[in-house]
Amino acid sequence: MLFFLCFALFLIGLYCVLIKKNLLKIVMGIIIMEYSVNLFLIMVGYKAGAVAPIVTAGVEKANFVDPLPQALVITAIVIGIATLALMVALCMRVYDRYKTFDITKIRRLRG
Repeated sequence: MLFFLCFALFLIGLYCVLIKKNLLKIVMGIIIMEYSVNLFLIMVGYKAGAVAPIVTAGVEKANFVDPLPQALVITAIVIGIATLALMVALCMRVYDRYKTFDITKIRRLRG
């Protein structure tokens, strides 16, 4: 059920990217899709009743949570913040030049 919710969240972001005409709403759709993938990766590495993968005395045979998806998500969050900053900067430059965020009007002004 939770995996289905991640897929539904991804579809909501995809809807925003494909249907909306406002640049800021398109950026928000990309962010929603990114976070749904991050949530999916975290849920893939989860095990019920597992402990953190810190090896100490007495827990050598314990059931551990997989740390690889967590490391991948931390990396993806850092990269996502950088790409978000780039997208917002591009949106600001487009607004300075065309005075609108509507992509249909920007296409008409292309020349």
